[in-house]
Amino acid sequence: MNTSTKISILLSAALLTTACNPILRTHGYVPTSEKPQAVNPDTDTKSSVLSRLGNPSVKSTFDEEIEDDVWYYVTSVRQRYAYLRPQIEDRTVTAIHFNPDGQVTKVAEYGMEDGIPVNYVDRKTPTRGRELSALEQVFGTIGRLPTDRLTGQTTGGQNGGGP
Repeated sequence: MNTSTKISILLSAALLTTACNPILRTHGYVPTSEKPQAVNPDTDTKSSVLSRLGNPSVKSTFDEEIEDDVWYYVTSVRQRYAYLRPQIEDRTVTAIHFNPDGQVTKVAEYGMEDGIPVNYVDRKTPTRGRELSALEQVFGTIGRLPTDRLTGQTTGGQNGGGP
């Protein structure tokens, strides 16, 4: 075997082995020096949590006057092999509960084992009107476009006349 053949075999082997290595990507909240689990219910408030951790991934949809105002910090790690669909390897949801005064009352952490699979309903919502085929959609607008808008010209008798 000559040298160029050996090099091409080594390069192709290297490419094949790197294609099998997973690519890990972190999505959502990425903790820096402070982790959301380090929040102390006795001393922390909304402003201290916001300054240390930043904005949450999700806030509860209720008003602040309601007793259970919750901020959620969500982190997930996805693993992907070459062309395959990514798989979630790890997910952490940290829920920080606040009272109406803005004081932290509880910090809860949830993992993938705490998740509940949701079955989506595949029913369709009926809509009024008629359904158009692909050809009807393509050719249905022919003759309906106003030519004056396309060319920028106006016809006589409109807007003071003149071409």
